[in-house]
Amino acid sequence: MRKDTIVIREIEVKDNPKIAKAIREVLIEMGAPKVGTAYEDAALDCMTETYSDKKKAYFVVENGNDIIGGAGISPLDNHEGKVCELQKMYFMSEARGKGLGAEMMKTCLEFAKQAGFKQCYLETLPYMTDARKLYRKVGFKSLEKPMGNTGHYSCTVWMLKDL
Repeated sequence: MRKDTIVIREIEVKDNPKIAKAIREVLIEMGAPKVGTAYEDAALDCMTETYSDKKKAYFVVENGNDIIGGAGISPLDNHEGKVCELQKMYFMSEARGKGLGAEMMKTCLEFAKQAGFKQCYLETLPYMTDARKLYRKVGFKSLEKPMGNTGHYSCTVWMLKDL
């Protein structure tokens, strides 16, 4: 895979089955529980429609005809204030270690700022160490308890960043 063939762009309808498959494969690879994580989210099969609101966006990593990763921004569910959530940030193994996570974070956080959010929240699993390292590198700080109510009760690491 050559880095010059990789594109980060907003999701399109044709990407829905590809990103759903990619996210589920990564969660299985990581040994993540299927219950209480993104694996069981109904939104996973209709990401374009889920992120069609002006305060939401989902971006995919495309390599040729393949979708090898993605991440999104959405208002934090069940929370008052200008807080968004970084959602469903997953990369297939071939996309990892190439700086795409940092590029995706930049894309997502820029969208969040332009959409008027003041803070960005995320939830992850404790053993996703590379992801947590990236989140800390871009300024996310650990929280002692979750914010809002995302339904992802299996995710026990909560982080927040001021935008």
